[in-house]
Amino acid sequence: MNISMDTYLVTQTDLSGDRSTTEVVEAAVDGGVDFVQLREKHATARERYVLASDVRELTAEAGVPFVVNDRIDIAAAVDADGVHLGDDDLPIAAARDQLGRDAIVGRSVSTVEAARAAEDAGADYLGVGAVFATDSKDIDDDEYEIGVERVAAVADAVSIPIVGIGGITASNAADVVAAGADGVAVITEITGADDPEAATRQLATAVDDGRNRR
Repeated sequence: MNISMDTYLVTQTDLSGDRSTTEVVEAAVDGGVDFVQLREKHATARERYVLASDVRELTAEAGVPFVVNDRIDIAAAVDADGVHLGDDDLPIAAARDQLGRDAIVGRSVSTVEAARAAEDAGADYLGVGAVFATDSKDIDDDEYEIGVERVAAVADAVSIPIVGIGGITASNAADVVAAGADGVAVITEITGADDPEAATRQLATAVDDGRNRR
């Protein structure tokens, strides 16, 4: 998959302060974000559909890949580029059946074994984490603070792109990329920033620094 995933925004309205998700995405796009995922787990299906439609329009105009978390039906309804799946979601093969062979299908993993299984099942990329402590996601203990050493192990085990996620900031992103991640996925670092555009640029600089350290 020849898509840049250096800076990957995961949206979450309840962490965006007084800004809407579309405002955050627009600012991140202006800051050069490479990839956007609509998460919004606490929203209704209808609310997610409306948000996804708006974000799809923004990202399409900017040429930024856009996927929907979990909901294959919403991804199809708004003509998203694909979907990001977790352990409790439909299998990768089902996403392919619904969205087509060219759809981008990502998979969340936290172990080398899960990473290999997801690659074998046809995932295009992996979200690996939670790398550091985070309050943004409800995570099982064995998937919490897996550290950059696990990121390195996953990077060595698979050939598809991986992005680190979970507690990542501009101050630690370089460590994640230096360990082998192709990029970093963040929620709060951009959505909760005073200036999401500037935060996106700072994150990109950290990713570049990490790549230079390899």
